[in-house]
Amino acid sequence: MKFKKIVGIDDIGFTEASLRKLQSFSAEPIAISAVDPSSSEEVAERMKGADCVLVSWRTPITRRHIEAAPDLKYIGMCCSLYDEVSANVDIAAAKEFQVKVSGVRDYADDGMVELLLAQLIFLLKGIGGLQWQAEARELQSLRMGVIGLGATGGMMARAAQALGVDVVYFSRSRQPDAEERGIRFRKLADLLRTSDVVTTHLPRHTRLLGAQEFALLREGTILINTSIGPTFDVEAFRAWMSSGRNFAIMDAVGAGEFGDEFSRIPRLIFHDLVAGWSQEARVRLAEGAIANVRLHLEAGESSAEAKRSA
Repeated sequence: MKFKKIVGIDDIGFTEASLRKLQSFSAEPIAISAVDPSSSEEVAERMKGADCVLVSWRTPITRRHIEAAPDLKYIGMCCSLYDEVSANVDIAAAKEFQVKVSGVRDYADDGMVELLLAQLIFLLKGIGGLQWQAEARELQSLRMGVIGLGATGGMMARAAQALGVDVVYFSRSRQPDAEERGIRFRKLADLLRTSDVVTTHLPRHTRLLGAQEFALLREGTILINTSIGPTFDVEAFRAWMSSGRNFAIMDAVGAGEFGDEFSRIPRLIFHDLVAGWSQEARVRLAEGAIANVRLHLEAGESSAEAKRSA
């Protein structure tokens, strides 16, 4: 069983080998765009005639797009799908029009954790032009507060702990497995007051840190954001970064639409790249997205077979 036509709305990052695998699930030649669409109208144009659409986290697919695509049966998000609020696809509209939406989890965490920990080490040692304190420091002298202990937060916590960092966490729900490994739960206010490094791992559009929370941080705290877009009130963040010797570390994904502005803030270590994007991540992402396509087709085939047998 195949889709009639599979379309990649933007640069989904698949390798040539992965594209060949994807083609086996499309009756017509797949259409994969190497350049992201520049407008909502261009998204709609690319979706025409497709019953399967693949899209990265960068491009919104709205109710209007779904309404205007009568052939659409499946949207494969080549990114994580945590919940309806954080998704760049209008999940509610997709359900209404009986369009299945799937995402891929945990494909870029390894590379992200590697780069952000490397940047933290460079900052402690004074490599790259910035140094946290007057003398070089070691990781084992730090307390790291991890906010959000999902896949990425859990990986960051374990990696930091393995390097000797004292790790505490705050999450909506307690994590007994992490606590058994010595990663202690703290209420948010306590975590903010007592951590040298605060690292956020939260769903898109989550704004957890405001002026009140920034006021709890000690001077010289290092803030790391791994989420898609800021996890903080931007105005409060600007004020916090302009007072004292506070530091922040994030990549282009973490900065979101504020990348150009944030890149000019002193003591903010910013890279105009995606921290977790690597050859290995591309392969994991493509394998996950293609597996989702296959599972959807197999489910449809099973459903059709059951109806024939009834």
